[in-house]
Amino acid sequence: MLRDERIPAEQLRRTDEAIRGNYPTGADVDFEDAIEFHESLPDEKRFADVLESADRPLLQPRAGVARLDEQISLLSHLQEEGNADLLPTTIDSYTRDNQYEKAQTGLEEARDTGKAALNGFPAVNHGVEGCRDLIRALDAPIEVRHGTPDARLLAAVTFAGGFQSFEGGPISYNIPYCKDDDLAETIEHWQFVDRLAGAYTERGVTINREPFGPLTGTLVPPSIAIAVMLVEGKLAATQGVRSLTLGYGQVGNLVQDVAALRALKSLGESYLPDSVEVTTVFHEWMGGFPPDEARANGVIGLGGTTAAVAEPDKVITKSPQEFQGVPTKEANAAGLRTTRQMLDMVREQAIALDGVDEEQELIERTAMELVETVEHYGDGDVALGVVDAFAAGALDVPFAPSDAAMGAVLPARDDDGRVRIFEFADLDVSDDLKEIHGNFLDERARTEGRERSFAMVADDVDAISDGRLIGRPNPNGSGTRDEDGTADDATGAADGGESRAD
Repeated sequence: MLRDERIPAEQLRRTDEAIRGNYPTGADVDFEDAIEFHESLPDEKRFADVLESADRPLLQPRAGVARLDEQISLLSHLQEEGNADLLPTTIDSYTRDNQYEKAQTGLEEARDTGKAALNGFPAVNHGVEGCRDLIRALDAPIEVRHGTPDARLLAAVTFAGGFQSFEGGPISYNIPYCKDDDLAETIEHWQFVDRLAGAYTERGVTINREPFGPLTGTLVPPSIAIAVMLVEGKLAATQGVRSLTLGYGQVGNLVQDVAALRALKSLGESYLPDSVEVTTVFHEWMGGFPPDEARANGVIGLGGTTAAVAEPDKVITKSPQEFQGVPTKEANAAGLRTTRQMLDMVREQAIALDGVDEEQELIERTAMELVETVEHYGDGDVALGVVDAFAAGALDVPFAPSDAAMGAVLPARDDDGRVRIFEFADLDVSDDLKEIHGNFLDERARTEGRERSFAMVADDVDAISDGRLIGRPNPNGSGTRDEDGTADDATGAADGGESRAD
């Protein structure tokens, strides 16, 4: 039965043996040998130590290709030409779906033809020695980034292969990614991953864990994202994880993003045990990018500026080619350098933003209520509470494809571009918080001369890719307020203003 309890050693051993039997490379996993390999690594390759001792935000891109030699070449380029502080290994889609035979076919095709037959690195197929060759070849620490609901074999192979950081979690790699994966089962799978990380940590090899903060990546209200991070953090801590990097995805309003990152750090340190080292990671804009690379660089620059003011421990960078899919290694390195330039310039300035404290308080209040809701539904057990809270809609994520969630909560930007909750559905928060969000959205509606409606939601989803922050019905016209707060020549009647037709 699902419980938020530490997996006993014997159960961990039995599950580990069974999981390693799912693909031939699992037979090469040996815990004692893995500990010895980790202990042989120099300090600069110890992920948690490098991250937790940094005196500035560290930069890390996303990157993964099929062949080992090409992955080494790609990461070397990002390290040397992009000056990446931390390196990724993004896993292919077949591995994420536990289809290792298909991943092997793609890997062999890539080796035979030189074509990009996979969209990432099939770490399970490369096995323990292939992963160790990758770790040996690079100077910086490397993290496993994937998107896998059942990441048990991937974790077993990559931990043994020398990776010391592993992204994902049972909510953040189910609710935003899957349709019919059972949430309770996914939590049990991730309890194994976290317990395995805890077992390494207890032997002196700290495995950093990083829940995926952006969730669906589309205008996720900060309080919802932070509540999920806290819950996943609590689940991981139960299993013995002692290095947690809580994530947050940029929404684009500078004040709100700074407030959210500060709230994430503050609440993480408050909710998680003192034995856990809490760090934060800021994901540059995860939604649609402008097709024009110059405009895309503007989006990246805003992310760098935000990181400079908020100072998270790590930044996941983007490239100016996000619109077209997988970027070239040159574009990926350019995104790193753009972010670095903004960080280095803005960090030298003393910048004070009005309204951050008030926004942080609002985010923290809402996130705390959502965590309390989870604890209530589970009668103090967050594992049980997560499943029941999502089933009831008391906890929800916008635009979630998962059958385990209602997906009924909807976001929209207010008149300042901050992401508010437009439709609460059954989300379990106080009426006064609902009223605050509603008032902000009503203010925007007055500015734009239209009713508060779903059109705002639809307009905002595409706004940044269209070159704006807020999905105004007439972005090149007026829509600004006079000093008395009334709309100034706003277009569109309140009962029928149209959103963009194109």
